[in-house]
Amino acid sequence: MNLILLGPPGAGKGTQAKTIAAKYGLLQLSTGDMLRAAVAAGTDVGRRAKAIMDRGGLVPDEIVVGLIAERIDQPDCRNGVIFDGFPRTLAQADALEATLKQKGKALDAVVELRVDDTKLVERIVGRFTCAKCGEGYHDRFKRPKVRGVCDICQSTEFTRRPDDNAETVTRRLMVYYRETSPLVGYYYCKGTLKEVDGMGPIDQVARQIGEVLGRTK
Repeated sequence: MNLILLGPPGAGKGTQAKTIAAKYGLLQLSTGDMLRAAVAAGTDVGRRAKAIMDRGGLVPDEIVVGLIAERIDQPDCRNGVIFDGFPRTLAQADALEATLKQKGKALDAVVELRVDDTKLVERIVGRFTCAKCGEGYHDRFKRPKVRGVCDICQSTEFTRRPDDNAETVTRRLMVYYRETSPLVGYYYCKGTLKEVDGMGPIDQVARQIGEVLGRTK
């Protein structure tokens, strides 16, 4: 099973991807992680990407798609993958489809996590994490059971991402709607789009995703 999760920043794609990957035995593929790994391993694609990044440039779609093409041939991808952070544009979607087709593969589903923008900003701005173990919390929706103490490791140190503020989140939403949201219509026309309410509790959203994926088999 090969999947894409769509949704704006803060919609919960990363959280849900981990749950889906564990349930179905899939591999979560992050293009950022793959680029760093390819550079460290010194592969052909990694060397090309490194030369561009060293100049301060953006790695072009051609190289990213080449990296994906290399990665999905690996044994740990045999059960399928969840694409994390890719595609972001219509051009990338076309390139991904062509690559999968060339390898005799296809996307089984594209799950869109639908959200309310105003509530989404509130969700992101309230996020904070344990500085020691990385457990995530929220000012309103998920506070530590003991105030100021991490539930997992009992650390008393917490951090907030500097870009988790209303102004930055609004800019990120603008980029999403300008560049990535057209993929919703793209995959709807291809018959692979599945819609899920992304504003519910994590477990509830996971159940909805499981239901729509169960109907794709």
